Amino acid sequence: MNANQIFNMITRMFLRRVVNKGMNAGLSRMSGGGKPQDRTTGAEQSQARKGKQAVRTARKAARITRRMGKF
Repeated sequence: MNANQIFNMITRMFLRRVVNKGMNAGLSRMSGGGKPQDRTTGAEQSQARKGKQAVRTARKAARITRRMGKF
């Protein structure tokens, strides 16, 4: 293994971690916060549920993409 291959391997490992942390932080920021549940209307609760479902789907897609990138 030459120096270029080692450098590329370390760079990929570092970038993978940075991208994963960025994705998780962004998704957490999008899904977090909001009003307490007792002060929300039915429409707001419905929209919050849809938002959480979208976050779950996005996380699943990110996980699958990362898995495919390993091959």
